[in-house]
Amino acid sequence: MDTRTPFPLEASAAEAQAAIRDEFAFFGDWSERYQYLIDLGRKLPDFPDEFRTEAHRLHGCQSMVWIVPSGDASRLDFAAASDSAIVSGLVYLALRVYSGRSAQDILATDPAYIADIGLAKHLSPTRSNGLASLLAFIRDTAQRALA
Repeated sequence: MDTRTPFPLEASAAEAQAAIRDEFAFFGDWSERYQYLIDLGRKLPDFPDEFRTEAHRLHGCQSMVWIVPSGDASRLDFAAASDSAIVSGLVYLALRVYSGRSAQDILATDPAYIADIGLAKHLSPTRSNGLASLLAFIRDTAQRALA
């Protein structure tokens, strides 16, 4: 698999979460924030069609989401894609915080950005469940890498 990834953008997961918080604070209302999420989703790296398979599909999401981890405990990278514009943005934010980090860092980082930007209150229950599934997959991958 092509492992070229723009992540991590920031030196630490905490810095990534702070940057996300600052970026979302710039927008006055949720219609602007949703548009920004959609724009972020468009920045995801190309995801090869051969990985859009049932084996790489993330279950628990209403939308189609595919995710492929690579690396080891010292650095885990995640490539992912979704067929939904808003969900692609949610994937982008999760990868910005967690991809390119050590398994230890991933497990030590709570996704505070979700509450910080008010995302939890503005997602439908199905999108909230999907985001929880995505974050659980990332954490589980980190735990397996350490085992």
